[in-house]
Amino acid sequence: MRIDPGEHEPLRVYHLMTSVIVPRPIAWVSTISRDGVPNLAPFSFFSGLTATPPLVTIAAGRRRGARKDTTNNASATRELVINVVTEALLEPMVQTSGEFPPEVDEISLAKLTPLPSVKVRPPRIAESPIQLECRTREILEISPGIVDLIVAEIVLVHVDDAIEVGADLSIATESIRPLARLGGPNYTTLGSIKKVERPT
Repeated sequence: MRIDPGEHEPLRVYHLMTSVIVPRPIAWVSTISRDGVPNLAPFSFFSGLTATPPLVTIAAGRRRGARKDTTNNASATRELVINVVTEALLEPMVQTSGEFPPEVDEISLAKLTPLPSVKVRPPRIAESPIQLECRTREILEISPGIVDLIVAEIVLVHVDDAIEVGADLSIATESIRPLARLGGPNYTTLGSIKKVERPT
């Protein structure tokens, strides 16, 4: 079977991509509006871009052509926090994925605990074991009226004291118990890990 994305409507292409590009890490992004209203929303089109400088990208799809609150806030304040989602946080994370008006505080809605950040204004999520304080580098309207690409620089990382950080700053993935997104309403846990050394 051959599938030409150009011959199908966007929703069908989205279903195809989210079924094939798996598993995807989840960026649980906390931001704050100009008026000081916190916002929390998950994004699974999320990836590291480079370590020098430490950049990440988040693709935030628009809703009926309108920017999401996360994009508006990251543009207005130039700050955001990416909270790592673990198995235990599945339900509250999904709860924050709903369509809410800008005046709704999803952190309170999901009964989560906000923590003050150090270098940026948006709060961190206490229940998340790792939080990345970030500053917005740029926001690109990749596809007009459809998706915005947020490029952010990590300026501070918070790691729960229960998680061991190696001398080289590496962290054993199994100690985080991260959650990943599959297609549709499906998620997956870490599962087994296979270690294979690269050739020298």
